[in-house]
Amino acid sequence: MAAATSTDTALQTYEQVAAASNEVAGLLAKRLKTETQGEVLFSAADRGRYATDASIYQVTPLGVFVPKHAEEVATAMAICRDLKVPIVPRGGGTSQCGQTTGVGLVIDHSKHVRNILNLDIKAGTVEVQPGMVLDSLNASLKKHGVWFPVDVSTGAQATLGGMAGNNSCGSRSIAYGNMVHNVLGAKAWLSNGDLLDFSQFENSTGRAKEIGEFVKQLAVHHEAELQTHWPKVLRRVAGYNLDIFDNQNVRPYTHDGKVNLSHLLVGSEGTLAMTQSLTLKLSELPTAKVLGVVNFNRFHKAMDSAQHIVKLGNGSLTAVELVDRTMIELSLKIPAFEPTIRTAIIGEPEAILLVEFAGSDKEKLKRELKQLVALMGDMGLPNSVVEMVDDAPQKNLWEVRKAGLNIMMSLKGDGKPVSFIEDCAVPLEHLAEYTDALTQVFQKHGTKGTWYAHASVGTLHVRPILDMRQDGPLKMRAIAEEASALVRKFKGAYSGEHGDGLCRGEWIEWQFGPALQQAFVQIKQHLDPLNLLSPNRMVNPPKMDDTSLMRFGNNYKIIPIQTALDWSAWNVHNDAATEQTTLPGTGQDPSQGLAKAVEMCNNNGTCRKFDAGTMCPSFRVTRDEIHATRGRANTLRLALSGQLQGGLESPEVKEALDLCVGCKGCKRDCPTGVDMARMKIEVQHHYNAKHGLQLKDTLISNLPRYAHIASQWPLLMNLRNQSPLLARLAESLTGLSAERSWPEWKKDHFFNNRRVGISAQEVLVASKPVVLFVDTFNGYFESENAWAAHDVLSAAGYQVHIASRTKQDKPGQHLCCGRTYLASGQVSKAKEHAQALLEALLPFAQKGIAIVGLEPSCLLTLRDESLVMGLGEMAETVAARAVLFEEFLAAENKAGQLALLKAKLAPAQKPILIHGHCHQKAFGLMPSVTQVIQLIPEAKVDLIESSCCGMAGSFGYEASHLEVSKKMAEANLLPSIRNNPDACVVADGTSCRHQIMDGTDRNAIHVALLLAQHLKA
Repeated sequence: MAAATSTDTALQTYEQVAAASNEVAGLLAKRLKTETQGEVLFSAADRGRYATDASIYQVTPLGVFVPKHAEEVATAMAICRDLKVPIVPRGGGTSQCGQTTGVGLVIDHSKHVRNILNLDIKAGTVEVQPGMVLDSLNASLKKHGVWFPVDVSTGAQATLGGMAGNNSCGSRSIAYGNMVHNVLGAKAWLSNGDLLDFSQFENSTGRAKEIGEFVKQLAVHHEAELQTHWPKVLRRVAGYNLDIFDNQNVRPYTHDGKVNLSHLLVGSEGTLAMTQSLTLKLSELPTAKVLGVVNFNRFHKAMDSAQHIVKLGNGSLTAVELVDRTMIELSLKIPAFEPTIRTAIIGEPEAILLVEFAGSDKEKLKRELKQLVALMGDMGLPNSVVEMVDDAPQKNLWEVRKAGLNIMMSLKGDGKPVSFIEDCAVPLEHLAEYTDALTQVFQKHGTKGTWYAHASVGTLHVRPILDMRQDGPLKMRAIAEEASALVRKFKGAYSGEHGDGLCRGEWIEWQFGPALQQAFVQIKQHLDPLNLLSPNRMVNPPKMDDTSLMRFGNNYKIIPIQTALDWSAWNVHNDAATEQTTLPGTGQDPSQGLAKAVEMCNNNGTCRKFDAGTMCPSFRVTRDEIHATRGRANTLRLALSGQLQGGLESPEVKEALDLCVGCKGCKRDCPTGVDMARMKIEVQHHYNAKHGLQLKDTLISNLPRYAHIASQWPLLMNLRNQSPLLARLAESLTGLSAERSWPEWKKDHFFNNRRVGISAQEVLVASKPVVLFVDTFNGYFESENAWAAHDVLSAAGYQVHIASRTKQDKPGQHLCCGRTYLASGQVSKAKEHAQALLEALLPFAQKGIAIVGLEPSCLLTLRDESLVMGLGEMAETVAARAVLFEEFLAAENKAGQLALLKAKLAPAQKPILIHGHCHQKAFGLMPSVTQVIQLIPEAKVDLIESSCCGMAGSFGYEASHLEVSKKMAEANLLPSIRNNPDACVVADGTSCRHQIMDGTDRNAIHVALLLAQHLKA
């Protein structure tokens, strides 16, 4: 029966795909479904999500295959061979030049084919599958004191297979070399199905040996051309590595001069073979680092200084990285980066250089740092170096630098910094002259470039700002031609890091000449005579400015819509020469700015990370492209531009956003500020308009309206929790899981208990006034938190007023921010509640009185969504005074106002473990939580490095999300709590506390309650 079901499914897949695409696609999907256990993704939305990478290009594939096991890659290749379907290998999809886009079958290795196969610490080697992410590898190696040192800025997303394909380099290539210098072997399939071991040439046999002999003959035949045309710089990644038999790199590919055939595949961008595994060379992990940040008043001086700085260190110099004024200014506008960048700058520099020394002796490195200080003094720049000796500030600054490429993309408007000449490499002695000349080229074409990256090796990432909807392609061609002339003048390499792909493939022949280009053609034909692997890339490539291959190509057009939220901040034009933007709402976006907000996603893939931070919890659990912020943004872009039928109301859009928990991690962690939580509200508004609301949405969203009535019948309302039968019945009716307990109603709650606090009139004239906004959840279900907040504020000497309705037109109802309505896209009802709240709070805000809230999602709605619901200046005024309880106390303590409270706090008896609410993290407020808890004498505080708890309002209660919710919690949060059985757990979010109780049977408490419990009797 099982076999019949599988056959039926495969047949159904064939019929659906063939009808939507073509006969070949149908057959391909059917066979993949029948012969593998992998995921077969052939819908228009899936294909659209995989049609792009971090480049300007978009090429829709025939389909996508996500193999479950490495062997299934070979199976998929055999099927493609039979059907004559090209293959495009893909890892993290972060390529800058379009390498992972193509018309055939995209094979995504990143979800399952990502394991360490063999680790030999003694030999200093590791064998990995191609889908393994660099940072994941290094995290597992750290305990052994080793690492893989090709530390690309996208290390949290980039896969080792992709890095090998592009011959990636990283910030520290001056010390460790490029990918090609650190690969020791590769097992790979040729397009005919042969699995070969590419390693030491002298030890090779069979087909691998024969390939080596063929390439050797080519190298001998073209010896003169290699000497004449091959760039003599470290950063040359274009073409194939024909010079493995006649090294032209300033750093030999191997330490002993022997030929390693795996180096032929490194940089081949998936055009020669499909990698099964890579053997990598490991390096000793430096135990000590120091960083000197050199501030320059002139950009030219920074460029000219690099050639002198690289001579320092006696082998300990590991990086010299540039950050220019544009990137500094953009970083200062990003909340996650602003505090860090301020620690590195002196005044308003035109550029800074990050100069790192690494080794095992920190005292020795400190002396190297002093040499840098002395050198800059000798060069007329005294007092220009910020010395960073401690690890934490260095790490923070490197995180900003690593995000540089994406920070540059945060410019609003149609003009964006475009990657096409960004990693040309020139000898260091020509760097200043080259950058000056290229700046003049940009000015000639009415634009400017943003500079950053690897000053140590003469590779500076520069992206001129172009509007690819208008004349961008024409300007791109003209600038590329003039830039190439400069590269030739200074004897550099046109492609110095990010490879060829669609963007620079046509420049390979320009760089190497027709004879070497023909040699590359012969290599491609010899290894892939079927032309199955990534065709039309290194050999026979398209024109870089072919607009039919571009994301904003010939037929790109936004569908007009009326938005519920205000997206006008994104609806602007920008000036390429000055980077200045026009006023909000002037950008002529038919979707009123929504499309331009969505298009801020440049596919850089930061949302695919698994390290610290919040973004993106659903992707961390599923590892599916559809559930990354990037996947969702691409889905919305396709819908808004008519590339998905049904637009925002389509099932494909609903599916893509289904697991978005509204955590706002992307609002903070995404370098271009893509706020998918807000976009989900907008999408749900449109979806509801067509499809209506579900019962669960009606019940949950209206909770603030009926809470005062429901609380009068707690025994009846709580029956569902006492009866498994009622719980199952409720699940069938509402979709809310029977496995979850619902919050318990109480007859006695904060809103109907004795009146506390002073009146509105009294607080307006009080000496230490504060207004406490008590939300639905802390008012009705966890009143102890509201009481505790009142008691703590009072103990600190504040006169507390409890915010209440100014108009008693709705008796019994309390103030509400509208969050429950926003969660289901009911913007008009949310606006109604938000307006009532703002009207009640406005008089206090106008007087400068702090408005203190307890529930992060509720209070922070006042600083976020309420500003884009058309509520005018009133919303701005209240937002400026709205703070969380711990945020208020932290600020007051800094101002010296909490002496009275601190005197009343008893010492802590237990260690304290903190889990941050997602919105606290998104707004950068977790430090205030820690600071307030540390007011308690002897408090030992530990912050859990967790993403979303997984409950996220009603998300974790829903039966359809139950398992995903549990997995989110089990990623970091729940294990950390179980590993600390004696700790007091603090979580300010009501949903977080419920998830912790369900998962660990432990009571987590609000920080207000923690402080109240430590008040001396």
